[in-house]
Amino acid sequence: MNIGWVEVALIVGLATLIFGPKRIPQLGSALGKTLRGFKEELQGEEETVDESKIIDR
Repeated sequence: MNIGWVEVALIVGLATLIFGPKRIPQLGSALGKTLRGFKEELQGEEETVDESKIIDR
């Protein structure tokens, strides 16, 4: 499923109408921090799984 430029423009336009232009950077920053934290947690889980495999052997 590819998202084209029309869909992106529509999403940005709706977000601007709903939240206002001043809140968009704050929302982007919060989303970035959330995704970064989620990614770090996933990497931590992979390390935990790898360590448990080493211990079990």
